[in-house]
Amino acid sequence: MSDDAELLARAAGGDDTAFGALVREHTPRMYRVALRITDSAAEAEDVVQEAWLAAWRSLDGFRRESAVSTWLYRVVTNSALAVLRRRRPTVSLDDPAPQSTVDNALLAAAVPGPEGGVVRAEEVDAVLRAIGRLEVSQRVPLVLRELEGLSYEEVAEVLDVNVGALRSRLHRARVALLAELRER
Repeated sequence: MSDDAELLARAAGGDDTAFGALVREHTPRMYRVALRITDSAAEAEDVVQEAWLAAWRSLDGFRRESAVSTWLYRVVTNSALAVLRRRRPTVSLDDPAPQSTVDNALLAAAVPGPEGGVVRAEEVDAVLRAIGRLEVSQRVPLVLRELEGLSYEEVAEVLDVNVGALRSRLHRARVALLAELRER
């Protein structure tokens, strides 16, 4: 039994300290996922709180068929998607003016030293903003696979789809991301 599984079993038995250990261990990753899905720090904090409440309420329902971390990714992803469904459409006035991200990537690769590092940091920021503009159905699998490093099988389990469907979603997400980057 993994440490997480043991902590979860103890938490299900009423051990608040064990649940606290799970919270401390997994909250940073859960927050990252929530932030990438919602693109809002305030909403991400709310999502993580809602996810931990949902996890606490369903401790007894965890079937132990998957890793605890995979289960928590699923809980936080579902909470983030629920927030997005409730969200009203808005237009950001803070969105920067379009730029050529592909050209910046080439420049970053060609510029040595600290200047190249600055260009690379700007490039990473541009990619993250572009991911935030993707459709939710494209953004979520991309965040879980490419930013969080989950395996195809883990992402498929989190999203409750088969691996083939996930690969199709990821392909569409990557094509859309590339198009988004070329537009800017």
